[in-house]
Amino acid sequence: MGSKTRSWWGWGNVEDAVTGAERAEITRRTAEMLPGADLTVHEAPPIESFEVRASRVQAPPALASIASADVRDRLAHSHGQAFRDVVRALLGRLPHVPDLVVRPTSEAQVVDLLDWCSDADIAAIPFGGGSSVVGGVEPRVGDAYAGVVSLDMGAMDQVLEIDRTSRAALVQAGVLGPHLEDQLRPHGYSLRFFPQSFEFSTLGGWLATRAGGHFATNLTHIDDLTESMRVIAPSGVLESRRLPGSGAGPSPDRMFLGSEGALGVITQAWVRLQDRPRWRAGASVGFADHDAGVRAVRALSQSGLNPANCRLLDPMEAFINAAAPTAVLVLGFESADHPVNASMERALDLCRDHGGTLAEEPRYADTAEQDARTGAADTWRNSFLRMPYQRDALAAQGMIVETFETACTWDRFGTLRAAVDAAAQDAMRQVGAEGVVTCRFTHVYPDGPAPYFGVYAAGKWGRTVEQWDEIKQAVSEALISCGATITHHHAVGRDHRPWYDRQRPDLFAAALQAGKTVLDPAGILNPGVVIDPSGSSRDAHGPRADNAPGR
Repeated sequence: MGSKTRSWWGWGNVEDAVTGAERAEITRRTAEMLPGADLTVHEAPPIESFEVRASRVQAPPALASIASADVRDRLAHSHGQAFRDVVRALLGRLPHVPDLVVRPTSEAQVVDLLDWCSDADIAAIPFGGGSSVVGGVEPRVGDAYAGVVSLDMGAMDQVLEIDRTSRAALVQAGVLGPHLEDQLRPHGYSLRFFPQSFEFSTLGGWLATRAGGHFATNLTHIDDLTESMRVIAPSGVLESRRLPGSGAGPSPDRMFLGSEGALGVITQAWVRLQDRPRWRAGASVGFADHDAGVRAVRALSQSGLNPANCRLLDPMEAFINAAAPTAVLVLGFESADHPVNASMERALDLCRDHGGTLAEEPRYADTAEQDARTGAADTWRNSFLRMPYQRDALAAQGMIVETFETACTWDRFGTLRAAVDAAAQDAMRQVGAEGVVTCRFTHVYPDGPAPYFGVYAAGKWGRTVEQWDEIKQAVSEALISCGATITHHHAVGRDHRPWYDRQRPDLFAAALQAGKTVLDPAGILNPGVVIDPSGSSRDAHGPRADNAPGR
């Protein structure tokens, strides 16, 4: 990332924010889509305007050199990167700020930190890149603790060992995506895990949230790339055995994948590497009938071809992000071992069987450096990378621009799509926000898709957080009622807890609670995320009192 400056309130780097012609263009397109929107630009308040209380705790001497009480540092660690986080920062509403930010450089310091927090009754919230969109790093823990510490793992960011025979690497959890790839590239390897947050998220964060990455089929989750993990809990250290697979009882890795720092701090992991791809193929397929596109994607997911990219954009999503007039399937194949021309040609045959058409021929590449992109696929990729920055720009103009994702079986998708659309439209009417709902597939499986929905609505400045919360509640109810999951790859955090609690079996919740009691007896690790600490007085995932007066 060079010398660029991370934004303390919004997505990414300050230097990459939407300005000038780009801002004028998205404003024009938004006004065309929603003529009644008030698109006045609102600027972020200065850091000095925030009333941040003095730190309630002081780090012990052994940790003092890695602890920060700087106000800007604490504010930057007080929230994630969801729409509601960004808008609250723009409005000067960040009431939950950690008392300290601590950056350990070794496992010994992590142990010391957890010992101190357990003894002093201080909540410790693991923090990777801070890209959570579900309240996963927000110190919203109530007043049941003497203080809150943000445990920033960014200083532990090295590839420690590469096993070329097994094609795996031992990597520290605090490494950001680009730095990880930079360390693997000289060896000819890649993790090939590229979530949209890639530049600003860490391996530990991916593991803790069961993140979804680059591939639309096969190796979709970080779970698939995990060989073993090392975790430090307040009760001790756990390290699973390196194995390609095992049937020896419940997997210890599975306990910590998706645990979001509530059971222990992931410090390092052995991950399965990929040879860097050489052969690529890319194409854009148009569908006049979106339902036909859905059927084509289902056929592709069940064909065994395993495309690397298989993203179906509905007509509105395609128009907003790829300037395409119909539903578009962004299709891609890649391999380090063999040309993929035959796979692409067979995939296109399947698409044609369902009415798919190509505006231009597919593009093929035989090089280690060049992507095979074409037409709407190229436009989509560029738009995909700019989406979070454009979201921030529109959020500062009173727009409600947010996403939510899920997964369901193919037989339920039609019902789910209709229910989500109806719930969102009704909620937008209720809160007085005219808007549209879009849908795309990010990942597809033989038994179902992972639909990724977007809401673009004209909100009322000063009330857009509350308006979005009402919409979010309505669509979340629709997801659970239709038998879908509350999240496919965005994690649970604090914001998804009410629906996650309904999705998981009660006996599993009790077992998880027992596990937390053993691993974290003092209940100091990320309270309210995934599972509560023992005792109802420490229920930290309740109503969001921070939203606005009257809520």
